[in-house]
Amino acid sequence: MKIATWNVNSVKARLPHLLTWLKEASPDVVMLQELKGVAENFPAIEVEELGYNAAVSGQKTYNGVALLSKYPIDVIETRLPGDESDEQARYIEGFTNGVRVASIYLPNGNPVDTEKFTYKLSWMERLYAHAQTLLASEDAVVLGGDYNVIQQAGDCHDPEGWRNDALFRSESRAALRRILNLGFTDAYRAFNHEKGRYSWWDYRAGGWAKDQGVLIDHLFLSAQAADLLKASGIDRTPRGWEKASDHTPVWCELEV
Repeated sequence: MKIATWNVNSVKARLPHLLTWLKEASPDVVMLQELKGVAENFPAIEVEELGYNAAVSGQKTYNGVALLSKYPIDVIETRLPGDESDEQARYIEGFTNGVRVASIYLPNGNPVDTEKFTYKLSWMERLYAHAQTLLASEDAVVLGGDYNVIQQAGDCHDPEGWRNDALFRSESRAALRRILNLGFTDAYRAFNHEKGRYSWWDYRAGGWAKDQGVLIDHLFLSAQAADLLKASGIDRTPRGWEKASDHTPVWCELEV
């Protein structure tokens, strides 16, 4: 069972890329982020023609997350629990083929001297609390998405340049470590330990051409899912396409 996460940076703008990649990579389950549109405008017909069911939590212009699966999807959550007043579409969770999966678009948090950084940290605290509930279920859980956190210096080409950015601030990294330390396995790191492997490259300053990126997209597995893990990687191919998303897919395979 191949599971992938991909921030498409507008599903409308990137639809040809998404459909091409679904045909070529043929993942069984995909977590999408940054759809930038309401659920009613999601291209459900196009993805269904390729054999995928879709569950979408959308929002006009901003954010938006989705689950695609070759199997039926039983939707559990369409917002991250813990704050009923939060209407940002950054989380969707469901069961598919015996695995509980969630698509996560964690807040960026910049500028750090504004309420955006406060929101990022409070959102991560809510994710920590919900992750405890997920682990207590003893389900095979895969939390995939754009975490907007650079975990360590080797995950970016210029650590000093990122030092005061919300993605690399010590508070952000500590909050993510706290979640991981609950008992999650980073699927990519389970098989890949070298530095300088990225999932996002800035459009500016030739980031992709110079391979100057950051690793911020991840698949975090509960112990029950990690026991099934047999492979993982980063698919750089879509980032090289014309008018590509600034992110590229990260994937893992489970022996389900």
